[in-house]
Amino acid sequence: MSATVLITGASSGIGAAVAQLLHSNGFTVFGTTRSANPAKTNGFRMLRLEVDSEDSVRACVQEVLSHSGRLDAVVNNAGFALIGAAEETSLAEAKEQFETNFFGVVRVTDAVLPAMRKAGSGRVINIGSLAGLMAIPFTGFYCATKFALEAYTEASWYELRPFGIWVSLIEPGFVRTGMSRSSRIPAQLLQEYDSARTRTAAAVARSVEDGVAPELVAETVLRAVRSRRPKLRYRVGAAARWLPRVRNAAPWNVFAAGVRRTFALDAGG
Repeated sequence: MSATVLITGASSGIGAAVAQLLHSNGFTVFGTTRSANPAKTNGFRMLRLEVDSEDSVRACVQEVLSHSGRLDAVVNNAGFALIGAAEETSLAEAKEQFETNFFGVVRVTDAVLPAMRKAGSGRVINIGSLAGLMAIPFTGFYCATKFALEAYTEASWYELRPFGIWVSLIEPGFVRTGMSRSSRIPAQLLQEYDSARTRTAAAVARSVEDGVAPELVAETVLRAVRSRRPKLRYRVGAAARWLPRVRNAAPWNVFAAGVRRTFALDAGG
């Protein structure tokens, strides 16, 4: 019997690429989407899931288990980006960012662990980001969710090993997806940030266009799912590998100047 994998946020971008690659490699794939009418996509089944809702998460996982009788791996990918200065982001908006990007991962993971513990094996793969290793201006709360995911995944790696469950974190740099186009902005913007926010958003969009293909991230996930002893962290793309090293090695003022230059923070206008 083929291994069963649940992939959140599988309707587009990284999640869709992962679902298609795993399905083509013989896995029984269940993808999820927030759509009210999910459909079968390229041979794998799509389920409706709101990662912000415990009831929705429980129902989704139970549907997978009822259909397959097993759940060998979960790929926590669902999330969204919020672009705005920390000051202009309300606490409600910041909490919503955490509910999806961080606590959504926690809810789904908690829901799948009983079945994995019972089986004595499993893979939990969380999609992190370069933004969890270094902060990007005007995405402070998005980065905060990815920094939190770093700690949660590392602690879980220790805690779940005795049960035969391996936890991994995928850390890509910028990826060519529609995420920047679908990014949200705070409801109450402050005009003092308008110019810098606009320049930063444009720089992020350019970085996304120049980023790695989502298929490269999918190939990394496939390696982690197949490995007998998956690594805790997998960095994807050159930027994800060398930028954190530069940040750790360079004097802070030198590195910060490079970030300000990259995102045109010191430009006039």
